[in-house]
Amino acid sequence: MNFYIYTLGCKVNAYESELMKELLLKDGFVYDENDPQIIIVNTCSVTNVADNKSLKMVRHFHKNYPNALLVVCGCSAQNKGSEYQKLGIDILIGNQQKSQIVSLIKKYLENKETYFYINNNRQLPFENMQINRFATHTRAYVKIEDGCDNFCSYCVIPYVRGACRSKDFSLALEEIKTLVSNNHQEIVLTGIHTGSYHSKEGKDLSDLLHEMGKIEGLKRIRISSIEVTELNDKFLKELKNNLKICNHLHIPLQAGSDEILKKMNRKYNLDEFKQKIAQIRAIRPDIAITTDIIVGHPYETDELFEQTLLTSQELKFAKIHVFPYSPRQKTVAATMPMQVSEEQKKSRSKRLIGLSNTLESEYYHQFLNQKLDVLIETVKDNVSYGKTDNYLKVKIFEKLKPNTFVNITITNYDDGYLIGVVTEKSLI
Repeated sequence: MNFYIYTLGCKVNAYESELMKELLLKDGFVYDENDPQIIIVNTCSVTNVADNKSLKMVRHFHKNYPNALLVVCGCSAQNKGSEYQKLGIDILIGNQQKSQIVSLIKKYLENKETYFYINNNRQLPFENMQINRFATHTRAYVKIEDGCDNFCSYCVIPYVRGACRSKDFSLALEEIKTLVSNNHQEIVLTGIHTGSYHSKEGKDLSDLLHEMGKIEGLKRIRISSIEVTELNDKFLKELKNNLKICNHLHIPLQAGSDEILKKMNRKYNLDEFKQKIAQIRAIRPDIAITTDIIVGHPYETDELFEQTLLTSQELKFAKIHVFPYSPRQKTVAATMPMQVSEEQKKSRSKRLIGLSNTLESEYYHQFLNQKLDVLIETVKDNVSYGKTDNYLKVKIFEKLKPNTFVNITITNYDDGYLIGVVTEKSLI
């Protein structure tokens, strides 16, 4: 039978969708997005917009493929299970049992009984998943952690993903080695709260990075996101000594004023954040530091938003991912007074995005006339596209082989891309 997976949201969802795809292919199912008989929608609930888009896509597939077996999973399904139950879904499983997708589908095909499973218990075991290769990606994701214990005032994810839990150290390394043996030269470590990784064997993220540094054939190690509170001395030492760790860290700031950080229940203040960024740049002066910022959180006045702009300018982020605040049921922030109007959120978001574009352009321009190693990802119309280790997008007007490294000289910056010419095959 033919199947198709539609994925919304984060890298964890992308990883879990890839796992389901691999399991189904291994069992003889055929991937076909044009004529699917089975449709899996892996949903996202990070914002109201994500919830609405997830619901919209489920309705779309139900309407346009009425005879297809419809499977829905993920954070939005977990968060709004009762609402999804009304949509004519055949299999609804939230965030657990994705690794059992083959048996769930086969059981449904056998007895045609609707299956609904939403486990709201926060204390869950880590659902071990192991992928052999990413069929459509040059880089490969490895989910090493699930869940979150931070309970930031604006965030519903701890309620839909459960408590922090981690993949066994040996299993994580085994999966990474398998992916590298299958020609993935860049590995992205991901999780809901990746930096909290702590295995049953007592190993933390720095231990995993250290062991990954020894793997022959692995050229780049990327971390999807890490909290500033997890950048301890042990991690900074690994960042200094392990040159396979990419020259890019995504460190969420969320707000540029101490007052709003406190309202958000973040676990640091601005001085601590700034000091840690300074420590990182002392180790790697030209590192790309990207961030997330929420605009319009309750109590954010015009003056406090101006502080966020000034903080962002001072820290010179390479890119800011801007999220207008979205009230979420179950969260503390949704019950706070001093809610910010949608018009103010829109106006402030526009200003912060403008600043992000300026900072991103300034960061890109630092590398004009420099030589950089690029991992080629795609080729289209005799133009090759790839990324540097500091996550800069590069365009080369030459047909190159995907999944190979080349050394290029940067000649120009145009519309979000560095333009380069090949200097030589990289020695990475």
